[in-house]
Amino acid sequence: MVLLPLESNPAVMNKLIHLLGVPENWNIVDVYGLDNDALAWVPRPALALILLFPCSEKFYEHAKEESEALKEKGQVISPELFYMKQYVSNACGTIAVIHSIANNVDSLELKDGIFKNLLEEAKGKTPEERGEMLAQANSDSSSEIFKLITAHQELAAEGQTEVNPNEQVNHHFVAFVEKEGNLYELDGRKDFPVNHGPTTQDTFLEDAARVCRSFMDRDSEDISFTIMALTKSEA
Repeated sequence: MVLLPLESNPAVMNKLIHLLGVPENWNIVDVYGLDNDALAWVPRPALALILLFPCSEKFYEHAKEESEALKEKGQVISPELFYMKQYVSNACGTIAVIHSIANNVDSLELKDGIFKNLLEEAKGKTPEERGEMLAQANSDSSSEIFKLITAHQELAAEGQTEVNPNEQVNHHFVAFVEKEGNLYELDGRKDFPVNHGPTTQDTFLEDAARVCRSFMDRDSEDISFTIMALTKSEA
């Protein structure tokens, strides 16, 4: 199965999360910079950061080195962390949204609906089994994951950019969340989540921005990065 790529567009993303059952007072917003002045404009609380970045050779080299180092020395991974593998082409945007929401269920107070039911279906499954749920979605039109994929396809087609499922996509979405005092990078194409060290709900945005900055520093000649945050509106 190959999906239409999801656009890095808060309007599209918000339609998706609200359709899934996220209350209307939570929204995905653009983050226009990573310095403290720019981050000060991001509404708080911010529960997740979503980064869209170019898939360069430098990224793949770093990812390989990082994986080998973490396999050798190990890392702390919270058993409460929700993580799923990506086996479906162009699904990274929706998987980043899933990671952002699933790891903040208590704060978001999800409505009954697709996502709440999906989390029940995914409960107790391994990251690989969750990835297979997405890969096999077309086999059961009554499943919540099929409804999610249908929503993804419809909203991807609504974006401002013409999309083609067979066109090579050179950018990738990842999500950053705080779980039990640690900052996690969740990328379904990597071998496992990456623990980037201690953080708190108060410092999460600045700590996640620091990691995003490292992505940019590795590809400093490329300016095609986009950052969004899952935040609560004041109203």
